[in-house]
Amino acid sequence: MANRKIISVTVVYALTHHQEVITVELPANSTVEQAIIESDILRMYSEIDITKNSLGIYGKVVKSSQILHDQDRVEIYRPLTIDPMHARRKRAEMQS
Repeated sequence: MANRKIISVTVVYALTHHQEVITVELPANSTVEQAIIESDILRMYSEIDITKNSLGIYGKVVKSSQILHDQDRVEIYRPLTIDPMHARRKRAEMQS
């Protein structure tokens, strides 16, 4: 019987005032989607929809089918709540 390699990855979801960080162990050649499901984060945060939220590994946007490597950091991105350009203008107005 062959010995299956296990990898360890971290699943991260950043909220406004809190960052959820969950480490999971998976078989080698697992995907981003499998890591998210295994982390149970979808149960904790019902607003996450992996078909709509952008996903990434160390800041690089990837598909849910992306194969993971040991020690990868899977990131679940929230939709923007305000246009970044509008936010900059608002901050500049407040400083004037």
